[in-house]
Amino acid sequence: MTDAAPQPASSPPTAAEQVGVSQVLARPRTPEQLVRPNVVRFNQVTKTYNAGRPNAYTAIKDVTFVVEDLVDKGEFICVLGPSGCGKSTILRLIAGLEPQHPPTSGDVRVFGRPVTQPGADRGMVFQDYTSFDHRTVLENVTFGLECQGMPRRRRYDLGREWIRRVGLDVAADASKYPHELSGGMRQRVAIARTLILKPRIILMDEPFGALDPMTRMNMQDLLVALWREVQATVFFVTHSIEEAVFLGDRVYVMSNSPGTILRELVVEPADRSSKEMQKEAKFQETVYYIRDLISQLEEGRD
Repeated sequence: MTDAAPQPASSPPTAAEQVGVSQVLARPRTPEQLVRPNVVRFNQVTKTYNAGRPNAYTAIKDVTFVVEDLVDKGEFICVLGPSGCGKSTILRLIAGLEPQHPPTSGDVRVFGRPVTQPGADRGMVFQDYTSFDHRTVLENVTFGLECQGMPRRRRYDLGREWIRRVGLDVAADASKYPHELSGGMRQRVAIARTLILKPRIILMDEPFGALDPMTRMNMQDLLVALWREVQATVFFVTHSIEEAVFLGDRVYVMSNSPGTILRELVVEPADRSSKEMQKEAKFQETVYYIRDLISQLEEGRD
C-alpha cells in the first residue's frame, strides 16, 4: 500500500453545496475558523504504528478538524470511510487509549487541553459486547459508579432508572446475567453503563454493527432520544451510510489509508424514526452522494 491516499474522481465543491438533507462544505473546517470554545480539536494529527520499523504503518495523516462546544445541546458527529482508513484510531486518540494514543505528530485536545490519558469526561461504547459476565445487568450498569465510591443504595436507584431509560424491563431484566440477553439488550446495557456516568463526550465504535436491521434501527431511534436528554457530544464510527445520515448532525468522510478528512457534511436533524427517514428521497440523495464518494475511493485503492 502506498503512502498517498487515492482521491475520488469527483472534485470537492467550491462552496457549501446542498445535497439532499445535507450541506457539503467546500473543505473541512479548521480550528482557526471557529471562535466558540471547542470540545475536540485535531490539528495536523498523524498516527504511525511501529514507527521506524520495517512494518511501520500510517493509519491517519494530517487529520485536522474541530467540534464546537454547543452548550445544553451537544453535537452528533459520525465518521465514515473505507475499511482501514483510521476511523477507530481517531476515536481512541480522543479517548486517550493506547496504542493509538499518543499521536505520532500533531495535537489532540479535549476542552482545550492536550489529551494525556483516559478521563471521566469521555465514555466509550464498543461494538463488542463488553459486559462483565459474572455481574448482573444492574451490577454492570452501576459498575462505574461503584468505582467512584457511590453508596450501593444510591447507585442501584440510579441504575434502575437507566435500565428503564434504555428500554429494558427493570423487574424482568435487572437481575439477569449477560449470557441471558440478546445482542440488542446487551448494547442497551453498555449504553446505560456509559451514560449513567454523564460524560461530556460519548465515543461509540460501531456499537450496532452486529445487530439485525430492525434491531439496529430501533437502537438508532433510542440513541437519538437519549442523546437529546444527556446533551453530550457524540463521536460515532460506523460503516453504515444510512446510519450516519440519520444520526449525524455532522458527517466526516475519510479518505483511503492513510486516512484524512475528505468531506464534511452538515446534516439536517432527524425529525422522524430511522425507518421513516430512510424512505425520504432527500435522505436517500445524501446517502447516494456519500456511497458514490466511498465507492470511488474503494475502486481507486492500490
